[in-house]
Amino acid sequence: MAVKQTAGRRDLGDFAPKFAQLNDDVLFGEVWSREEKLLLRDRSLVTVVSLMAQGLTDSSFQYHLMTAKKNGITKEEIAEILTQAAFYAGWPKAWAAFRMAKKIWGEETAADAASGGLFGLGEPNDAYAQYFIGKSYLKMLTTTGVSIANVTFEPGCRNNWHVHHAEKGGGQLLLCTEGRGWYQEWGKEPQALTQGDVVEIPAGVKHWHGAAADSWFTHLAVECPGENTSNEWLEPVENHELYTERTE
Repeated sequence: MAVKQTAGRRDLGDFAPKFAQLNDDVLFGEVWSREEKLLLRDRSLVTVVSLMAQGLTDSSFQYHLMTAKKNGITKEEIAEILTQAAFYAGWPKAWAAFRMAKKIWGEETAADAASGGLFGLGEPNDAYAQYFIGKSYLKMLTTTGVSIANVTFEPGCRNNWHVHHAEKGGGQLLLCTEGRGWYQEWGKEPQALTQGDVVEIPAGVKHWHGAAADSWFTHLAVECPGENTSNEWLEPVENHELYTERTE
């Protein structure tokens, strides 16, 4: 089965078209797709250890850990792989790799992530369902003073592009509590979110947020006080599946 990758052309197509073509068509389209020579699971293992050995625990490492999980490497196996590699690649590099792997494999179980975290799942978010792709759940924690909502997204769920308007003040804070998700402002690259991340969204900024394709995601949505505030819901997010891809 061919591995489809478009991140090269998306991120570097205009600046370095040949590099983008080699990344998408040769590295992923040919090398990664040669399952008759080496299974995807084994290619993930080789890639994860290679990146760890270089100390590259950045977004590319996160992408390949997520791919390794998707390709069938279990939590027990990744723990053993990184432990073995630690003796050859270095102990500090292993610590850094384990911190990222723990977020992807271990800290969230399906039951925990789908429970809505500390504040509970709440009810199906039917009132706003027209502005979401996928199913979300809402539990209002406060409705007077500062409005705080506990919002849970099923895997792959995201809301439409939208804007929080205010004549003065306003905007929103996202406090990420469970799982993994994404946030993106109009004209900027998407930002991966995990437990403990905080996103400040000024009034007037077009944006969207939601869950990773393979993870439940919960955040607190805090409405910042302002004058004459309102929300404007806009078009759905296109090509959302591309935002989970990263260059190698």
